[in-house]
Amino acid sequence: MDEEYDAVVLGTGLKECILSGMLSVSGKKVLHIDRNKYYGGESASITPLQDLFERFKAPPPDETIYCKGRDWNVDLIPKFLMANGSLVKLLIKTGVTRYLEFKSVEGSYVYKSGKIYKVPVDQKEALASDLMGMFEKRRFRNFLVFVQDFDENDPRTWKDIDPKRTTIQELYDKFGLDKNTQDFTGHALALYRDDDYLNTLATETIERIKLYSDSLARYGKSPYLYPLYGLGELPQGFARLSAIYGGTYMLDKPVDEIVLEGNKVMGVRSGSEVVRCKQVYCDPSYVTDRVKKTGQVIRCICLLDHPIPNIKDALSCQIIIPQKQVNRKSDIYVSQVSYTHQVAAKGWFIAMVSTTVETCDPENEIKPGIDLLGRIKQKFVTVSDYYEPINDGTESQIFISSSYDATTHFGTTCDDVLDIFLRGTGEHFDFSKVKLEGGDEEP
Repeated sequence: MDEEYDAVVLGTGLKECILSGMLSVSGKKVLHIDRNKYYGGESASITPLQDLFERFKAPPPDETIYCKGRDWNVDLIPKFLMANGSLVKLLIKTGVTRYLEFKSVEGSYVYKSGKIYKVPVDQKEALASDLMGMFEKRRFRNFLVFVQDFDENDPRTWKDIDPKRTTIQELYDKFGLDKNTQDFTGHALALYRDDDYLNTLATETIERIKLYSDSLARYGKSPYLYPLYGLGELPQGFARLSAIYGGTYMLDKPVDEIVLEGNKVMGVRSGSEVVRCKQVYCDPSYVTDRVKKTGQVIRCICLLDHPIPNIKDALSCQIIIPQKQVNRKSDIYVSQVSYTHQVAAKGWFIAMVSTTVETCDPENEIKPGIDLLGRIKQKFVTVSDYYEPINDGTESQIFISSSYDATTHFGTTCDDVLDIFLRGTGEHFDFSKVKLEGGDEEP
C-alpha cells in the first residue's frame, strides 16, 4: 500500500462498486478496500442458507425442508432494475452485462382497499382494469394518451398546460382523475415514495411514467429485471470492470483512519500502513462522524414454499402499497423472486416487505404487506438506520453515499451514484470512454 492513488473507495456495496468502475473507466487510479471478506456490503447476497440463519441468530435450517443451502442466494436488500432505467443503461454502456444474466420480473401490482391489482400502463389495460369504474377508466385512458404524446419541445402536444408552471396535481385535476387513480399513478407508475411530488412540475412525473411504459414495452410482463443468482452479482460485475481498467482490490482489509491534511483528505490508514490519495469515496459506515441519521428502514425477508396469493401464480413480482391506502406517510413495498432466478431451492420463493419507519412499532407498520404473503415458513426482520452525508464532500474530497432506502427498485440508487460522480470529478460520466468488447448487448 505504498503507492499513491487518485481515489480510494471504501466498501464494496453496489454504489461503491459502480463508482469504482466509473472512476477507473475515466482514467483514475483506484484502490478499492473492504473490511469484509465478501463483496456487497449492505447489498450482499447471502449464501449458503445456513449463513443467513446464523446472521439472524436463528437455529440452522433443516435441509430436509429447505434442500441444499448452496441452492440459496438471499439478497439483504433486494431491488429490481427498471428495464429502460439509468442502471441498466449504465450496465450496457460499461459492458458489465458480459458478466451477468437477467430475467424479466413477471408482474407489477398495486394495492387498493385490501386487494391486489395489476398496474395498468396503456390504453388497453386502462379500459380492462378492475382498479377503476367505467367513467374513470376513460378519464385515465385520456390521461395516458396525453402522457405518451407529450413532448416538452413541441407546444402542439401541451394541450393548454405550461410545462414550466403546471404541477402534476393541476394536471390530474385537468383530466378529472379521482384520488385513487392519482394514488396508483404517482406511486406504482411514477414510483414516488410519498405525496410531496404533487406540488412539483408535471413534466417530471410525465417522464417517470414514460420510463415505466418504455421499460414495460421492452420485455412485456413488467418493466423490471432481476439478475440471476441475486444482486450480489452486480457489485462483482462492476468490480471486474474496475479491474479491467487498472483498479486494485483488497478485501478483508481493516480501515482504521481517513487521514486529513488540514481539512482535506490525503490518505487512508490500515494498521501501520498509509496509502496516499486525492479523494475517498465510501459508504456511511466508514465515516460515522460525517453523516447524519435521517430515518430508519424496516425490511422483512420471508421464505415461502408458494407464490404470493392473488397474483396468478407469478414467480416474481413487485407490489406497491400506496401510503394513503394504509393511512401512512410513505409507501410499503413488497417484492418476490424465486427458484427461477437461481436464488432459492426448487419450489421456493423469497419475499421482502419494506418501508420507511414512522412509529415506535416498525413490525406492525409492515403488517399490510406481510398479510399479502400467505403462509410464511421463516422470516428475518431488520431495522436499519438511514444515513445521509452532512455535506457534499467537495471541501474534504470525501464523497459519501446515502444508505439504501425502502424502495424495491434502483431509481434512487443510480441517482445517488451519478450525483456523487459529478461532485467528485466535476463532470458527467462519459460513456464513450468505455471500450466495449464483442458480444456486449442488452440484458
